[in-house]
Amino acid sequence: MSQSDTPNIQALSTEVSQLRQELQLRDQLVQQLSQELFRLVKGNTNFMPQRSEPERDLSQFKALREQLQAVEQQVTFYQEQITVRDAEIYQLRQSVQELTDRSRMLEQVVQELPQIYRRKFEERMAPVREKVTVLQRENRQLQAELQSVSYRLAVKTRHTTHSGIDLPNFPPMPSGQSNMSTPQNA
Repeated sequence: MSQSDTPNIQALSTEVSQLRQELQLRDQLVQQLSQELFRLVKGNTNFMPQRSEPERDLSQFKALREQLQAVEQQVTFYQEQITVRDAEIYQLRQSVQELTDRSRMLEQVVQELPQIYRRKFEERMAPVREKVTVLQRENRQLQAELQSVSYRLAVKTRHTTHSGIDLPNFPPMPSGQSNMSTPQNA
């Protein structure tokens, strides 16, 4: 729900209250007018229309009837307005309730997100960890084989150097001659 909806609800509630007060006031005025007319008619036993003024009485009666009809129309109009506003208020309250429920649900989802991500991450990491474990095991095995091969090669190399690399045997040189032979002129 947007922030502008709350002032609208408050404004509508205020306006409905004012309309109800006006309606009650008009109802009271109609009631008072009815009572006053009844009191005047009942209290005045001599209240008989004179024959000389029937048109005036008739016009006053028509004016009062028109005023009463106008008040009734206003009352009907205000009642319709109140009904419409009540329906709007009901719809707005329903919307507020739905949005509040949705907000709570979203808050709950947001609170659960870290756990969901951790669980999903763990699910994705399990095969990776297994693969790393397998690779580490293979790596250790290969290192052990490499050390074994290196050791055997070193042992074999040591035996071959001591036991007989075929090197040419040169006769010993006489002590007066140098290692380098000098070219002779022919």
